[in-house]
This record gives sequence, C-alpha cells and structure tokens, in this order.
Amino acid sequence: MKIGVVSDTHSKGLPKSMLEDFKAVDLILHAGDFCDLADYDVLAKIKDVRAVHGNMDTAAICGRFPRRQIVDCAGYKIGLFHGEGAPANILDVVKKQFAKDKVDVVVFGHSHQAFNEKIDGVHYFNPGSPNDDVFAPYCSYGLLDLSEKGVKATIVKIRK
Repeated sequence: MKIGVVSDTHSKGLPKSMLEDFKAVDLILHAGDFCDLADYDVLAKIKDVRAVHGNMDTAAICGRFPRRQIVDCAGYKIGLFHGEGAPANILDVVKKQFAKDKVDVVVFGHSHQAFNEKIDGVHYFNPGSPNDDVFAPYCSYGLLDLSEKGVKATIVKIRK
C-alpha cells in the first residue's frame, strides 16, 4: 500500500508535482493545518483522505476532523496527530500522544520540518510543509510504502 503524506498546507496552494505524485497512491494522510477546506477538497478529488486538525485550523475544520486518530492500513497502525507547542519539543509531544497505543508509524506536522526516523520500534514521520519557504529549510511532502517487508518512508523535496 502506498500513502501520500502531507501537513501544514496553510491554504497557500498545493504544488502540482505533489498532486501528480498523489494520483499514484492508495490513500492520503493530512496531519493538520489546512486552514481552509479548499485544500481538503483538492486532495479528496484525487484519493480518500484521512486527516486531523491542527492548531491553525478553523472551527469548521476542527469540527470535521479529530485532534488525533489511528488509521489501520495494510496491517499497520498509523497514529496521526498534528502536534502542538514549541517546534523544538515536537517529537516529545508526539511520542507522549501515542505512548499508550500500539502504533507502527506516527505521522505528525506542526514544525514544518521534515523528520523521518525509527525510534524504539516506531517510525516517526513528519512530511514537512509543501509550500512553506519561511520556516522550513525546503518544501516537502512524504510517501509511505507499507508491505510485508515493512515500512519505507520517503521525504520528497518539491520540484520547482
């Protein structure tokens, strides 16, 4: 199973290269901070979208998407959470959020910084932001490949 992963789109327009790549996935995960449902609508026209709300999302978005969720995909449990607080502490916050859950992967956002690391048996994956060129060192999104061989997580830098 192939999953497109994105976060922190902030209603700034979605890169064409990402949208093209997402046509080849089975599912899209959005880790919050849409800021407007227009981004969700664009993604939902491509594939099924599972999402959580972030700290910058409107009341309408917060009412539509949960704060956190666990998604079952191809025999793997994926924790999905935006994140909160200081970006420097985001990993600790995210770990605590799923400390009592048995998850294989945790997808998060908030910091706009791509992160891709397996820690204590859990793969922590932040796709970065596909359109933030202020706080992020580069614009990016992610791809998760789930198979009987395991989880392969890839950060994709935006082609400009």
